[in-house]
Amino acid sequence: MPQLVLLPGKDRLLARRHPWIFAGSVDRLHGRARPGDTVEVVAANGRPLAKAAWSPQSSIRARVWSVDPEEVIDDAFFKRQVQAAVDRRRSLTELRLQQGLRLINGESDGLPGLLADRYGDTVVIQLTAAGADKWRAAIVNAIQRATGCARIYERSDSEVRRLEGLAPVTGWRLGEAPTDTLTIVEHGIRMQVDIVAGHKTGFYLDQRENRLLTRELAEGRSTLNCFCYTGGFSLQALAGGASQVLSIDSSAPALATAVANLALNPQLDSSRAEWHDADVFSELRTMYSAGRRFELIILDPPKFAPSAAHVEQAARAYRDINLFAFRLLAAGGLLMTYSCSGGIERSFFQQIVAEAAVAAGRGARVIRRLGAPADHPVALNFPEGDYLKGLLCQVD
Repeated sequence: MPQLVLLPGKDRLLARRHPWIFAGSVDRLHGRARPGDTVEVVAANGRPLAKAAWSPQSSIRARVWSVDPEEVIDDAFFKRQVQAAVDRRRSLTELRLQQGLRLINGESDGLPGLLADRYGDTVVIQLTAAGADKWRAAIVNAIQRATGCARIYERSDSEVRRLEGLAPVTGWRLGEAPTDTLTIVEHGIRMQVDIVAGHKTGFYLDQRENRLLTRELAEGRSTLNCFCYTGGFSLQALAGGASQVLSIDSSAPALATAVANLALNPQLDSSRAEWHDADVFSELRTMYSAGRRFELIILDPPKFAPSAAHVEQAARAYRDINLFAFRLLAAGGLLMTYSCSGGIERSFFQQIVAEAAVAAGRGARVIRRLGAPADHPVALNFPEGDYLKGLLCQVD
């Protein structure tokens, strides 16, 4: 087996069980390894440390499968790891009845580069690293064995694959497309899921519990949902008794799905829903100039900072939208504001929101800090997995 030799002193991060080995930690590779091949990671003195997947084109040169240097990385390894991830979720009462659920959360489930989301009897996988890509067949078999699912679809089309030197890959790995539109029920609300062309794996499962919180907060409140996508927050606000819900997104197809989702839920009062196909940044300014005010505002923007190189630009965008959200809030109003950018840490995000409140001339306080639900665990040895950050704020 090829050996990945680390530079002196560069094994400290691995000693803390961090699953990434960066290019700057690597001395040399003994032997030949193709992208995704398993390599033995050794210290500068030759001491075996781990087994990892080799990725020569990425700044993350290797992703650790196991810190046990004796571990055999084979089909049986993936069966054990996938089964363990599924069992962890089955052990949590709050997750057992969810139709939409993250089954495998990459590094935090000991499977770097692998995401798997379940929608009813369909599982969508996303392979974002060379190692996971190499073990595609083993992963598919392990998921089918652990879940008994009827269908597995692959959505390995994220931009991060380019950094691994991997081309986009999509298609059915088990079964075939269902004849009916795929729908799930989340907290009593029916939602369509487009696993082929929708964002991520088709739906934002990481916001499930925050959507429920929106429902609990919305009663009697005029509500603005920015970057609404297919209307998850909007429909929960309507279910909670919001007096009105204005939803904004720049994607006409997403808004069309949102309107269709509302029609799937006839118990909701559609006369209270308004949909705008518009740029959120310009729309916020227009509404402020027009004197509109809201009692609950939701800001759930896309990933403004996909990498550290985009942090400064992303910070300006977050400040901008939060500034106008604070200006648009009525006295005593609530702001639910989020960042899914891995490059924006929690403390920095709160600083950005605080600066926006000051610039808007509003006093505000954090009522609750928000994040992803229990099916999106964050391993203690992998703080980078804590990507979704949210604040519930109330203004004076």
